[in-house]
Amino acid sequence: MIGKYLRERLSWILLVIALQLLLLSVAAIDRTIPFLPMLYIVFLSILLFAAFLLIRYSKETRFHQSLAAWEDTYDLNVIAAPESPFQSIVMDRLNEQTDKFRKETSQLVAQLEEEKDELMSWIHEVKTPLTAMRLMIDRMGDEPLKEQLRLEWLRIHLLLDRQLHQKRIPFIENDLYIEQVKLEPLLINEIRELRAWCLQKGIGFDVNLPVQEVLTDAKWLAFIVRQLLTNAVKYSSASDIVVGSGISPDGQAWLCVRDSGRGIEVKDLPRIFEKGFTSTKNHDDHAATGMGLYLAKKVADSLSIRMSVESTPGVGTAFTLYFPRSNTYVHTLGM
Repeated sequence: MIGKYLRERLSWILLVIALQLLLLSVAAIDRTIPFLPMLYIVFLSILLFAAFLLIRYSKETRFHQSLAAWEDTYDLNVIAAPESPFQSIVMDRLNEQTDKFRKETSQLVAQLEEEKDELMSWIHEVKTPLTAMRLMIDRMGDEPLKEQLRLEWLRIHLLLDRQLHQKRIPFIENDLYIEQVKLEPLLINEIRELRAWCLQKGIGFDVNLPVQEVLTDAKWLAFIVRQLLTNAVKYSSASDIVVGSGISPDGQAWLCVRDSGRGIEVKDLPRIFEKGFTSTKNHDDHAATGMGLYLAKKVADSLSIRMSVESTPGVGTAFTLYFPRSNTYVHTLGM
């Protein structure tokens, strides 16, 4: 800050130095003016000017230092009070702009909230004709056509479900109910939903759950499992998806979803949870959105669930969920 202060006052400093040099020049030219006393006067003047700059430095930079350290918030109370007319002009403009941004932000938040409510309402309304379509499909006699329609129905259903949960994730803290959740009924329900897709691709499930219960939120855990299972089915064919559970050496319950699909490239592994990331090798895969794992990771973080992945290209991928112990939830959620 001292360097900036000196650059700000550079014109004044140069003016003072020029005036002192002028006095010395006059004393050197005019023999009637003693040069040494004039040199002494110039030295004292410069010394006093340097002391003046040093004293004024802390006073004049206090406002600017607090402004430079000001975080990107609307709280102007952390900024030092202005001590000069120019600083007052800056502070007045900041107050005006802050008030303006507050109003605009409030309007945008209200608008986004309204759009979110409208979208969620629309999704719920669409579910009614989707349910009617499912009943109509189930009554069809043409089995090959029925399975095709069931698959397309499932895709629409999963897209709507993901969109609905995506809009709820920012407010997930208001929608959590931590309890002992039974894994087997939850998994069976999610697998049953994917039945048409699995039949088409010749995929089966091998479920082995030594650990039957975990401490978490049932609805949001179902969403995470749904994303992992749909990913496993999407990138597998004519193979079994293995789902297992257990206890890690440090006492954490875990749930693993392992497939025998195409796997993930090593260079892609650090980025699979990024929003919109699909793949570097299969970049022309238009069916991939890059949202499923991103949303699953966001929900897992909110539930204090650690998610890890192991993958070998051409061999398969395993996603493992490590659930926190009960004392971790008490500390994290204040239960």
